[in-house]
Amino acid sequence: MYAVRRWSVRHARGMEIFYSVFEKAFVALHPLWNAIGYERVEKPVAAFEKVAKGFLFDCKMCGQCALSSTGMSCSMNCPKNIRNGPCGGVRANGNCEVKPDMRCVWVEAFAGSERMVEGKKAIRIVQLPVDRRLEGRSSWLKVARDRNPPPPKPVAAAAKPAAPAASTHSTTPKAP
Repeated sequence: MYAVRRWSVRHARGMEIFYSVFEKAFVALHPLWNAIGYERVEKPVAAFEKVAKGFLFDCKMCGQCALSSTGMSCSMNCPKNIRNGPCGGVRANGNCEVKPDMRCVWVEAFAGSERMVEGKKAIRIVQLPVDRRLEGRSSWLKVARDRNPPPPKPVAAAAKPAAPAASTHSTTPKAP
């Protein structure tokens, strides 16, 4: 997996192109996901996503994928789970201080981002802390949901004024 993970970073531009096409197609399937039910489709989609992204990126299924912002290097592979850049313990040879035989995930991320069209800007975006409640969930389905927000709820019609109460006195003359 490590060799494939490094290959994916070296080919970050191709991965970026592939993902942009894949994302459009996946998001376009929103009506299908909605009809089936996002909760019902979560397990099979997450299982497929885990296999595909696990093979290509050694994905840890955090549920908040940031590969397009990290040069196609999964930041969750950092032994310290650092999401916003190197920890400061990068060795002189670019390897990790915790796992000396492994390239620093963030050295790889910066190298991958240099190869991507949007990478130089994207890697500077500060990522939110990992929401551990989303671990194991599909980030692809999250993207499909986020790109297709539910329609706004209809605004309740303004209440009509009540009709005047029926009068017991007639104002119209009675016919003779």
